[in-house]
Amino acid sequence: MATLRISGLASGIDVDSIVKQMMTAKRAPLDKLTQQKQIMEWQRDNYREINSKLVDFKTNKLTTYDKSSALNTQSAVVTGDTDALKAEATADANGITMNIKVTQIAKAATAVTSGATMSAVNQARLTSSSTLADLQKLNSGASATGGVFKLTVNGKSIDLPQNMSIADAVTKISQTDGANVTAKFDEVTGKLSISSKIYSASGTVTLNPADSFLKLFGAGALVQTAYQPSKIEVNNGSDAVWTSLEFASNSFKLNGVSFTLLDKTTTSAKVTTTNDPAKALESIKNFVSDYNTLLNTLNTKVNEDRYTDYSPLTDEQKKEMSETQIEAWENKSKSGLLKNDDILKSTLATIRSALTDKLGQLSSIGITTGQYYENGKLYVDEEKLKKALSDNPQQVTTVFQGPSGSPTTGLFDKLSTEMTNAVEKLSIKAGTSKFSSDVTAAFKTDSVMGKELADYTTRIKDLQARMNDYEDNIYKRFTAMETAISKYNSQSSSLTSYLNS
Repeated sequence: MATLRISGLASGIDVDSIVKQMMTAKRAPLDKLTQQKQIMEWQRDNYREINSKLVDFKTNKLTTYDKSSALNTQSAVVTGDTDALKAEATADANGITMNIKVTQIAKAATAVTSGATMSAVNQARLTSSSTLADLQKLNSGASATGGVFKLTVNGKSIDLPQNMSIADAVTKISQTDGANVTAKFDEVTGKLSISSKIYSASGTVTLNPADSFLKLFGAGALVQTAYQPSKIEVNNGSDAVWTSLEFASNSFKLNGVSFTLLDKTTTSAKVTTTNDPAKALESIKNFVSDYNTLLNTLNTKVNEDRYTDYSPLTDEQKKEMSETQIEAWENKSKSGLLKNDDILKSTLATIRSALTDKLGQLSSIGITTGQYYENGKLYVDEEKLKKALSDNPQQVTTVFQGPSGSPTTGLFDKLSTEMTNAVEKLSIKAGTSKFSSDVTAAFKTDSVMGKELADYTTRIKDLQARMNDYEDNIYKRFTAMETAISKYNSQSSSLTSYLNS
């Protein structure tokens, strides 16, 4: 309950000013505690900003650069029967020209129904959005049991409610664990096809023709085809001898070129590879730029000046300052909050160590560090790097992405690991997100700083309550004084009136 405050009506004393002066000194511990909390909140915001840059560097930058296509200097060109296949050169492409004839396309084991009736007189034609109940009305040979159609694929029983759409039923079949099949529905023919996801002789499609679900899609017999591999004939472009090859699926790799077969050839397709270092050069230059930016950010925060005399402003102090003065003061207050921070210093040390381990290899392809005072900044000799990409692209790929047998030893993966470690430390201490680069992302309250801030909040609340009680007590005393003076003045006035009468 608020205390009734009488401000000098009887005494003529400026009670509010006196109380304010008394409270100013008394509020010093509360102001100090509030300032300490503000500093920690600013520090936590700084951690979130750093975390954002680390997560972005790892997930958006390094992940992109670590893709084989980013440093691939090879490109494949298909001429001749271009409708029969697609070719994409990898970094392992050896430059051998290939003439290819596709004699057989790989096909997974498949079962196809005879086809459902899709329309009736004076009725709209059914589509994939139609329900199984709608389909059943036109295909009376099938009936649901308890409102559910049954299907068993490769020993896996699947229940499909009659109010489910055809499209959803097809999706459910394809996503059923253990069935290892892909289902498709043709709205034109009304046929349902179920194919194995496994391209080998072990990939089968075993069905029960008596299942109610299958009867929805035609009363005729199922047409089943066995698995068949893909077959090609190839020569090196100058040799008249053709070599027959067989692959499990329509996607395979040959002489460092990734192929996707689309159809049998009518003549032949010619595949040649060329070396173009432009894309890889750009990827490496962008990496160096991104790395230098991150390094500069970390170094700036670690070495930023700290102005300990500029504590966060109190509300009373802000009232006496202009907006410009407040902004200038707070810039000083916020400066250097991560100066010599252990997490940042450790991160800088580990990422520079990762670079140092490969400095000899990097130098040989035109990437070097600057002067010692530049704190590990990288420089690119474009001509030297371009020559390395043209003469020995695999060497460059090995430095950044690691050899094919041990990809995690590449520079990108090593830096990615260090980013993960740093982000983990920040998450534990500041409660930042390990997966989001959003600078407005919420903090986890169970972090070290989250718990400390919660403690600050509790202590500030308790101290504020005591301050309010203290202030109320002072006003009570002044109120008692004012009441006594008022009574005295009233009695004096009455006595004076009596004596004068």
